[in-house]
Amino acid sequence: MTKSSTGRNVLFVLLGVVGLVLKPHYSGPLADIVHSYLGNLSMSFAVYFLFLQPAGRFGVGKLPAAVAALAVVESFEAFDGFGVMTNVYDTIDFIANAAGIGLAWAIDVISGRYSMRRKARSAASGGDTPAA
Repeated sequence: MTKSSTGRNVLFVLLGVVGLVLKPHYSGPLADIVHSYLGNLSMSFAVYFLFLQPAGRFGVGKLPAAVAALAVVESFEAFDGFGVMTNVYDTIDFIANAAGIGLAWAIDVISGRYSMRRKARSAASGGDTPAA
């Protein structure tokens, strides 16, 4: 796990937290859906990037990190917030949790490919050149 990937993961965790914090203030189209499911989506998104930290440190791939993150958020849903939070049961929450993990995984894979291409271009040009 590199310093830059740790910073990127922290940024994405914070992005997920921002989604959760701003959710109650949303008043645009589909407000009922946003208020019901954005919290699940954004926290699942953040949990994925939290799980990447130890996964990278121990040489575990992205897929096991995604599966573990999904297991935790779905268990949290199924077991009424583990007694820490009161949860309103809704089967669509399970789909929103999976969508959050899926979105996080997709962004992780795409940003990783972009980063590898940028490093390859930099190496081909003979040094550290700023990305355009």
